[in-house]
Formats: sequence, structure tokens, C-alpha cells
Amino acid sequence: MMLMEETAVPLAALPLAEFKAHLRLGTGFSDGDIQDPVLESFLRAALAAIEARTGKVLLERDFSWVLSGWRDAEGQALPVAPVSAILRLALRNRDDEEEVIAPALYRLERDAHRPVLRPAGRFLPSIAPGGVAEIVFRAGYGAGWADMPSDLAQAVLMLAAHYYEYRHETGLSGGCMPFGVSSLIERYRTVRLLGGGAR
Repeated sequence: MMLMEETAVPLAALPLAEFKAHLRLGTGFSDGDIQDPVLESFLRAALAAIEARTGKVLLERDFSWVLSGWRDAEGQALPVAPVSAILRLALRNRDDEEEVIAPALYRLERDAHRPVLRPAGRFLPSIAPGGVAEIVFRAGYGAGWADMPSDLAQAVLMLAAHYYEYRHETGLSGGCMPFGVSSLIERYRTVRLLGGGAR
């Protein structure tokens, strides 16, 4: 299985002004934007870390997911949430010949934690031996910062500030997550049963 981002979070969606206010950086100086690239990198790192911990896509973008078999042919749970649309479903055989599946043959079952690709009939289309299915979908709470739940937005700012404050430290353990951030994101974490087979 391979999940890939097809589109990136645009710079305009990142809350640089809010982050500067959170850090209490001075304003009104002629070189007030000199740190913007650094602040942007910490915001992107915080977004990525929280998405990895929660399985939630915070800002809307498109993804493609390639898998070699359905976990359950009656409905395949998607790897992240929330998902707003299935954009494309295609099957490829071992010779890389592609069959695009008509949208009338499947539907999205929305769920805050575990959205599912469901067949219109009883089963999803069969994946040939040695072949793969590719699902292209749109996920995220929305295109703008204001579309995100306020506690997740606060967690991103707090974690980005933590990265900024300790940017010169090399002794922090990998995956370091401050307690305040962990408590804010806890209710969004997906409970995975049987290796992710929960539906």
C-alpha cells in the first residue's frame, strides 16, 4: 500500500500572521518578513506531525492510494480522514493496463475517523492477481485555516512554537510531542483494531 499527496498545502493557507502573534514576534519593522520561510517550515512540520499522530488531514488536498488487494471487498476503509470526495477509482493489471471504474459503481461512506469506499452493489470490483487498485480522493477539514477544528489549529501553533523555541537543540528525542499538544489531539486519534481493519 502506498499513500501519496497529489497536491500540497498552499502557502496562503498557512497562518503566518497568527503564528507570529503566538510567538509574540515584533511587528512593524522593515524586515518583519525575514523569518517567514523559517516559520513556514515549522508550521508545515507541525502539520505533518499532527496528521501522522491523528490520521487526520488538517488542510484539504488530494491523495492517491495504491493497494494490491481489498481488506474487505464489501467496503475498503480509507487510510486518513475526513474524506470529502472520491475523485477516481481505477484498476491496473500486471501489464499496467488500466480500467477506470464508473463512479456509479461505488460511493463514499463518510465518517469522522474511518471513511469507507463502498460498492454500489455487494462487492468492490476484483483486483487481478499481480494488479493494483488506485483510489484518488480529496481529504481535509477544509481549504482554509478557519475550517480546521479550533483545538487542532491551536495544537499546530503550539507544536510549531515548540519546534521554533528548540530549533537549536539536538538532544530532543525523536517524535517529541509536548503534553499540551498531546492532550489537544488525543480525541482525534484513530483507534486501530486488527491492524487497521476496524470499519
